[in-house]
Amino acid sequence: MAEKVYLKKRYGKRIWLILSLLLLLTATVGCGRRAGQPGDKAEQRLRIVCTIFPEYDWVKQILGEQAKETELVLLMKNGADMHSYQPTVWDMKAISEADLFLYVGGESDGWVEDALANVKNSACHTLNLMEVLEDVTREEEHVEGMQSVRGHEHESQGTEEETEYDEHIWLSLRNTQTICDAITETLCELDGSHRDIYGRNNREYQKKLHELDVKYTEAAEQARMPVLLFGDRFPFLYLMEDYNIAYYAAFAGCSAETEASFETIAFLAEKAGDLGLPAIMKIDGSDGKIARTIAENTGTKDQKVLLLDSMQSVSAQDIEEGETYLAVMERNLETLKEALLGADSPGSDSGQQ
Repeated sequence: MAEKVYLKKRYGKRIWLILSLLLLLTATVGCGRRAGQPGDKAEQRLRIVCTIFPEYDWVKQILGEQAKETELVLLMKNGADMHSYQPTVWDMKAISEADLFLYVGGESDGWVEDALANVKNSACHTLNLMEVLEDVTREEEHVEGMQSVRGHEHESQGTEEETEYDEHIWLSLRNTQTICDAITETLCELDGSHRDIYGRNNREYQKKLHELDVKYTEAAEQARMPVLLFGDRFPFLYLMEDYNIAYYAAFAGCSAETEASFETIAFLAEKAGDLGLPAIMKIDGSDGKIARTIAENTGTKDQKVLLLDSMQSVSAQDIEEGETYLAVMERNLETLKEALLGADSPGSDSGQQ
């Protein structure tokens, strides 16, 4: 049964994408004009398309005052999960007209290859972020106690033996610094007349990223036992590796599972008790049920449930209300302090249930 569901997802998604591309081809006229080319003002605006919120916010920060002169599009803006995202015809049209298209480049972006191959946008610049970070990408891990994945939800990209890399690269401040340099370089190539603005904005943003990175390092170093336990999916591999924080989790970051087995719950509850952990972690978009069940089955039954935000549920309304990548990472720092140091944090389940 799991195999049938998997095949339906795999081929259904591909057929849907091909039909969308056929509809789009009749309306596509190629990439938009580059900044500085002749044409009306609207046609001179840079057109930039981003798949996920962190990319969108990084570009916005580097553009600075030029953001209002740029057509900046976010595809996954309704809290869509990148692991199950399917682009609409209008998303494909936006990509076909873009001067710059940014995407993560992991398993969840399997649709991008077909999109770029079939839509006539060969003149557009693309940034595959996992290629930018090629030397530091990590294989997805399955640690002790983690529930096995049944019926992997991604489109198959090859044989079963093919290495699968963790695609949640944006949750590392250090990765972000590298990516922002690449974005700045590409913007300067596309729009050299504003090179100084992009360079200055990037330097200022890099300083903020570095300062926050130092604060994370200090928090991890002060922890008596730098260990976190997730009663949820685990998309934080890069964040944990940056600060040498060990972890246990119910599921891998890209798992489609929503129900934990008795064995998984029992293992994690016992581990939380043995380590004397003060908190069980959940992620954005989760109801926290598994995390609470784990807490209720420890010896002390007094662990808090804390939210660590992976930025996979950011909506257009959140952005309109001022949400930023740095703001989320600053909140995550306060949550880490509470989980590792016992400091008070607004991320506890008392305010997140």
